[in-house]
Amino acid sequence: MNDEKPAREPIAEDARIDALEERLKAVHEREEQRNRPRGHGTDANYRAANRVLADLLGGILGGAVIGWVIDYFAGTSPWGLLVMLFLGIIVAFRNVFRSARTTSGNPSDQS
Repeated sequence: MNDEKPAREPIAEDARIDALEERLKAVHEREEQRNRPRGHGTDANYRAANRVLADLLGGILGGAVIGWVIDYFAGTSPWGLLVMLFLGIIVAFRNVFRSARTTSGNPSDQS
């Protein structure tokens, strides 16, 4: 309808806007680096705790089940269960100590 120029000219690029965009880009990059998962720290501790729990439960429950099976078929109740449960506890704690030694970072202690 109106062939006249618009009342305002488009705003040209401003150095302040460029500087703001650069700072925002740097902030986004730092935030991505901060949120990136790492191979150590909390994740490693969580995995180590799960390993200890699995060793303890596996050793104790495995020994108990094997002992119960021995008692069931050999008729030696409760001695098979008690002996195998005791051996399962020993194996579980040995595995926990071994994994604690390897995660401590002393390779000379490993056997």
